Amino acid sequence: MAACVVWLLAAGVGAAVLLNYEGAAHSTGKASEHWPQATQIELDRKKATLVMFSHPHCPYTRASIGELKRLLARCPERVAAHVLFLKPGDHSETWTHTGLWRTAAAIPGVDVQPDTNGTEARQFGAKTSGCVLFYAPTGQLLFKGGITAGRGHTGDNPGSGAIIALLHGRNPLVSETPVYGCSLVDQSQASPEVTALSPK
Repeated sequence: MAACVVWLLAAGVGAAVLLNYEGAAHSTGKASEHWPQATQIELDRKKATLVMFSHPHCPYTRASIGELKRLLARCPERVAAHVLFLKPGDHSETWTHTGLWRTAAAIPGVDVQPDTNGTEARQFGAKTSGCVLFYAPTGQLLFKGGITAGRGHTGDNPGSGAIIALLHGRNPLVSETPVYGCSLVDQSQASPEVTALSPK
């Protein structure tokens, strides 16, 4: 009986920790309020430009890419979308060209490219995988944050809602949302899944 009680308590604590982890957000970073001059990404002067920064081995970024696909399907040809995947300089292209890369590349109209040593992420101030930055044709930042409601969670969320509102000429309820993903700047902050998938 005592063992049963201990097991139930341990299970309860474990579940609470897991739920807290899934709901914990990472920093959106100090995103550039204006389109960075030094970036190699082209700002579209006729329609909005969306940039998503991703870690190719982050298990939670799959949901972010899935939400990006849904978002763009609702507003076809109204956004110039770019997905940049972190590529450390000492790693091969194979390390970056994962299933997440292929999934993102399969979304119609999305430009996918490597971000060597996180140079572009630093230019834009992105620190977490899944971070989305949404700019007006003038280069003004309109939205920053995540487009999932939690780690690995799909479905309607404030981030996607804000971007859709902006595309339809409405004022969004929020202009910043939490980002649920792995660190792009500190591998020690990555999830155990990322560490296991990343080569030494």
